[in-house]
Amino acid sequence: MTVQEDTRMSSPYDVTISVHANRPTGKYEPLWNWFGYDEPNYTYSPHGRKLLKELTELSPEPPRIRAHNLLTSGDGLPALKWGSTNAYTEDANGNPVYDWTIIDKIFDTYVEAGNIPLIQIGFTPEALSDFDGPYRHQWEPADKYATITTGWTAPPTDLKKWGNLIEAWARHLAERYGKDVVSSWPWEVWNEPDGHYWTGTIPQFCEMYDVSAKALKRALPNARVGGPHTCGAFANEKAQTFLRAFLKHVVDNKSPIDFLAFHAKGNPVIYEGHVRMGLHKQLRDIETNLAIINEFPELRHLPVVIGESDPEGCAACSARVHPQNGYRNGPLYGVYVVESMIRTYELARRANIHIEGAVTWAFLFDDQPYFDGFRDLATNGVDKAVLNGFRMLGKLGGEWLESESDYRRDIEDIMSHGVRGKPDVNVVATRDDKGVSILLWHYHDDDEAGPSADITVNLDGWDGKSASLKHFRMDEEHSNAFGVWKAMGKPQNPAGEDYARLEASGKLAEIEGEASAKVDDGKITLKVSLPRQGVSLLRLDW
Repeated sequence: MTVQEDTRMSSPYDVTISVHANRPTGKYEPLWNWFGYDEPNYTYSPHGRKLLKELTELSPEPPRIRAHNLLTSGDGLPALKWGSTNAYTEDANGNPVYDWTIIDKIFDTYVEAGNIPLIQIGFTPEALSDFDGPYRHQWEPADKYATITTGWTAPPTDLKKWGNLIEAWARHLAERYGKDVVSSWPWEVWNEPDGHYWTGTIPQFCEMYDVSAKALKRALPNARVGGPHTCGAFANEKAQTFLRAFLKHVVDNKSPIDFLAFHAKGNPVIYEGHVRMGLHKQLRDIETNLAIINEFPELRHLPVVIGESDPEGCAACSARVHPQNGYRNGPLYGVYVVESMIRTYELARRANIHIEGAVTWAFLFDDQPYFDGFRDLATNGVDKAVLNGFRMLGKLGGEWLESESDYRRDIEDIMSHGVRGKPDVNVVATRDDKGVSILLWHYHDDDEAGPSADITVNLDGWDGKSASLKHFRMDEEHSNAFGVWKAMGKPQNPAGEDYARLEASGKLAEIEGEASAKVDDGKITLKVSLPRQGVSLLRLDW
């Protein structure tokens, strides 16, 4: 039987998974609970406040939140791929005028929600930009992406004023929230300077980075700062050249740097009438960037932040205009996140580099139609299925456990060919002082129907004489508000009981079943039927 024939069988896959509760392999650290978005003015909207609190509730470790446009000039009103704070202007004599009003609204919301900001230094205020053209873009999803490159992307014309702005901003935050608190927040310089976000040269960027980092350290000597947040490097010579040049500059000039940052993106396409994900591209981006970092022995000890790690590159490009983004509303986005995040841990181990965080560039878009196919976590206050993928990742904790699956795909094969033909039916598990969490997922690049997986989970090394059991699930029928919305007739103005039903359907579902598991000489056997593009979290407590 060929691999292609194997994927089209109607009978389920028989999958055997083993988990060894007495074989820890290292401390579990959640790299996945980092999130970001272009439009900082959504932060303090009612839906924004609600979602930020939900992100804090995902796990005991506070989420890191990254936003663009924190120094961009404007009226403070959000638009697609746009935001502003008007923090810096100049008077008639060219003297700086600082106004922290909107900045304070943003950061007050983060603090109230229990988030940790990943503070992005950018972009250029209008008074410091000499771009030959408009300062603000007027971008819509059907427009070419390059049209976002307007005056805010220009290098600051006066680096002394720029450095003073960064120092004043850091001192203001320290006065408002406490020096020790703000010093614990990570800071970063710019975003994708090798792409559409910077119109200067590499040397200009390096000079601006040094001025920014030194200004921050003057105000907050213990603050951590990093960069350069270059684009995905696989088959991208410009990104590779920029990252190498920046790292060489840092080494040669002993520039202040506490972590390194780059981006990684997949590449979904329409294939034979359906969406086919490009996981292999995202993983190759990570692998390539880590390999470049390893070329610089002086920097290998630094942690890495993948500042954007996503299935593709444009959160504001809706599926209505870009049909290859049709994966975003339902469970495929959620299982993709689980697959890509767990594989990110694997790539970090292979490169012997600590990845501190991998930012999912998704938040929300207010005043847009329900389920319009933006890359977001919630739509009009209704949580999407992807958020339940994160909720299950949040139930991991303690130490990793040794585990195996006879349907686990080799990562080299995935990076060469994607998850085509045979699916990836996989497992990771952790152990804490209360019990064991087992995460199962059934992923395939193709967004079309396929056989389910009949999984037998064999756990050994269980300490207790008994075990309570909870089973959480995200798939087409569970934890998927999109499915409920479609069944309701795709309403654009749900209210009352209809809205409450939608809102409830966006929460993580627990499958009813046996409340306990049979323990036999330290061994437990569990049976799970998991559909394609499904994720299960089995929680066993002593």
